[in-house]
Amino acid sequence: MNEMINASRQPIVTIKNGGALADSRDVAEAFGKMHKDVLRAIRELIYKEPSLGLRNFAPFKIKDLTGESTSHYEMDRDGFTLLAMGFTGERALKWKLRYIEAFNTMEAELRKRPSVDPMQVLNDAAAMRGLLLTYTEKVISLEAKVQEQAPDVAALERIAKSDGSLCITDAAKTLQIRPKDLFRFLRAHGWIYSRPGSGADVAYQAKIAIGVLEHKTTTIERPDGTERTVTQVRVTPKGLSRLAKEFPPPRLLN
Repeated sequence: MNEMINASRQPIVTIKNGGALADSRDVAEAFGKMHKDVLRAIRELIYKEPSLGLRNFAPFKIKDLTGESTSHYEMDRDGFTLLAMGFTGERALKWKLRYIEAFNTMEAELRKRPSVDPMQVLNDAAAMRGLLLTYTEKVISLEAKVQEQAPDVAALERIAKSDGSLCITDAAKTLQIRPKDLFRFLRAHGWIYSRPGSGADVAYQAKIAIGVLEHKTTTIERPDGTERTVTQVRVTPKGLSRLAKEFPPPRLLN
């Protein structure tokens, strides 16, 4: 599908939370790109530099006309500039300039707005009631979340402080997942690996150092009287607590 720059519309930059922001949907439409391609480009930027997801790009979800939730990103001027570096062509350049002008306009509008005078708010009974109501609602909401999560947090703390360790298969049973899924996760995320020429799993030293895995060596006596030493990777209580966050318990259907 050929990308066509949409010359019939104006760039959309809005003021939100005290800053000038552009919406990934509007950027995609203005530059004639599929929104999913713009989302992919933003996520690649954040993957390469995670701090961008804290400073310049904010994910959010809205419901479209069909009631379905769709993902979008809001971006500030710097985020837009980084994203637009990948948009090429003469018309793309014109849209970049239009967006920069729109950001300039919104930022100039922000500078014109008077800052809030704390003393004025303190002397305004209606404003004070509004602020107190807002913060009270936030506190109540946070307290409810803390109470809801308290049993899970307490359970994880008990696991992390307990003694002993489990083999990976038993750890999977404790987490209520299939052992092969846990083995796959541990290998994919740098917890364990197999030495060349050996089928035995070995823990990465970094995971041993932080106390989430350990090696247990056992001596087994063969039928002929000789002995064989076997080393097994085991998940510590701290490691089990960490994995419990990656594999939340399945929810029962009502």
